[in-house]
Amino acid sequence: QVQLVESGGGLVQPGGSLRLSCAVSGFTLMDDYSIGWFRQAPGEERQEISCISSSTGSTYYTDSVKGRFTISRDNAKNTVYLQMNSLKPEDTGVYYCAAEDRSDYVTKLVCGARLMGNWGQGTQVTVSS
Repeated sequence: QVQLVESGGGLVQPGGSLRLSCAVSGFTLMDDYSIGWFRQAPGEERQEISCISSSTGSTYYTDSVKGRFTISRDNAKNTVYLQMNSLKPEDTGVYYCAAEDRSDYVTKLVCGARLMGNWGQGTQVTVSS
C-alpha cells in the first residue's frame, strides 16, 4: 500500500525559504515512479509544481517556480524534497505530494494532477508579511 506523508510547511515571509519533505512507503525510490508536488490555493484547482522520475532522475518544473524551487530525492531515506527559495505570496497554498507507478509505461515522468493515483494529506504553506 502506497503512503505519502508530507511535512515542512509553515508561515514564511516573502523572499524566505522552506523545504518540504515527502516520506514514501509501499514502494522505494529505486522503483519506477513519477513523484511530484502539487499546490492547491483556495478556490483553485490543484496545480502541478514539480515532478521527478525515480528511475531516470528527470525533472519537471512549472514556469512560475523555475530557478526558485528544486526537487530532489534521497533514496536511502525514501524521501522526496522540494526546496523552495525566494518565496512569493502567490506560492501560498496546500502542497500535496503525489506518486504514480510508471513501470508499465515508456514515459517515465508525468506531472499532471489527474495522472497521479496516490496522494498525501497535504501541508500548508503561507507566504505573507
